[in-house]
Amino acid sequence: MEAHEHSFLQAQTVEDVSRIFKALSDPTRIKILYMLAQEECTVGHITEVLDISHSAVSHQLSLLRTMRLVKSRREGTSMIYSCDDNHVISLLNQAVCHAEQCQEAETL
Repeated sequence: MEAHEHSFLQAQTVEDVSRIFKALSDPTRIKILYMLAQEECTVGHITEVLDISHSAVSHQLSLLRTMRLVKSRREGTSMIYSCDDNHVISLLNQAVCHAEQCQEAETL
C-alpha cells in the first residue's frame, strides 16, 4: 500500500472558514449580501426592497461588519453599505448558481 502525503489546515483557517459558512447560513444575511453584491445600499433601502424590519437589517449589518464581510461609509446623514469581501461574494454566487441549477434539474 502506498503512503500518501496529506496537507492539513491550520486551526485558525478552519475557524475562519467555519465563521464564513455560518455567516452564509442565515437567510436574511444571504439576502442582504446578495443585494449588496449588486449595489451599495442604505439600511432603509434594504428594508424596503427586502421587506425586512429596520432593526433586523441593522442587526445583521452590524454582524456582517464585525465579520468584515460588509463595510460602510457616511454620505451626508446616511450610512451606505457595500460588500467588503469578494471571495465570500464569489462563494455566495456559486451557491446561488448551484441551487438554481438543482431547481431546474428537479423540474425536468
